[in-house]
Amino acid sequence: MPRMSYKPGDFDLVVRRSKTGLGLFAASEIPKGACIIEYVGVELNKEQEDKSRSKYLFEITARKTIDGAPRWNTARYINHSCKPNCEPNIYKRRVFIHAKRRIKPGEELAYNYGKNYFNEYLKDVCACPKCKPEKAAKAAKKSAKTAKTAAR
Repeated sequence: MPRMSYKPGDFDLVVRRSKTGLGLFAASEIPKGACIIEYVGVELNKEQEDKSRSKYLFEITARKTIDGAPRWNTARYINHSCKPNCEPNIYKRRVFIHAKRRIKPGEELAYNYGKNYFNEYLKDVCACPKCKPEKAAKAAKKSAKTAKTAAR
């Protein structure tokens, strides 16, 4: 297996409207394993992290977190998916986003934000391809239950 590269490629990426707000999309093909982009931002210590209200925090170590909120951090537009096409990798206290598979032009980039973030912010609103059918089934079940109760 070839050694992983931690130098972002020169891929054409576009920020545009997605199902969940703004998202980052591939404008050209991205091969599997490619380093796409680095997640950058202001470095925070533990005290600053605890006081922060940002939703763009990426913990690197127990003492270092990156606040990726600034708009110049294009990687901040990568949305969550329970069935992602990218993954973050920490290398030398920096965060790099790699392609888990070949990504076609026009495809939205997404990685799994992890259980804690999902449970805190996304559990009830996740619109990824994996969760959408599950939500539709739950909604149908709830609707049927409500209709049954109303009929009594």
